[in-house]
Amino acid sequence: MNLPHGLDLDRPGAAAHDEAYAHILAALRLGRFRAGERLIPETIATEIGTSRMPVREALRRLAAEGLVTLRANRGATVNELNLQDMCEVFEMRAVLEGLAVRLAVPRMGPADLRRLAQRLDVMEDRADPATDWTTAHRAFHEALCAHSASPRLMRQIASLHAVIEPHMRVWDAMPDRHVGTREHHEKLLDVLRRADPPTCEIAMRQHVLDTVPDLVRHMNAAPLP
Repeated sequence: MNLPHGLDLDRPGAAAHDEAYAHILAALRLGRFRAGERLIPETIATEIGTSRMPVREALRRLAAEGLVTLRANRGATVNELNLQDMCEVFEMRAVLEGLAVRLAVPRMGPADLRRLAQRLDVMEDRADPATDWTTAHRAFHEALCAHSASPRLMRQIASLHAVIEPHMRVWDAMPDRHVGTREHHEKLLDVLRRADPPTCEIAMRQHVLDTVPDLVRHMNAAPLP
């Protein structure tokens, strides 16, 4: 399971509700739970071998993050991301990840940039059937933004990625998408090598927003499966 940024279940005393939260969040990111689907605490608790209470606590946390909705007598349902919501999330991502990069650049050296380039190689290795592009893409962005050394900022960015990740999986599967992924990320790395924080912030904002037209085109054509 790919855990949310900053959540380490191997640490001593990790709470049961953290495990439940990580389990549900990973399922949401992978598209296992679809928009409008009801989440049954008893079923989820059985899957991870815990009681219902940690699952209920995890659902309350996910509701606070905008990923699910809790209603009296109906329980939790997965939130649907409409076109306006999706554009808002990407605009927020652009601003927050731009800020993260501005803070990160002074803390990065040639070795850090080489490691990011290596992550890009992994992400774009389409010949490897084990490669999950969307997960590798999130890892690339998280590794870059983590150099900002701003935990609160990273938590906000991670929550936004969780919201749009099912849509990113759809975008990756589009044969006619207009943005070439490798070229798109190599262009960002070229700007990062200049080590100019304001320029890198602008580049990161544009990098995030460049994906939006393709996603809008898809969402106008068909609902998320």
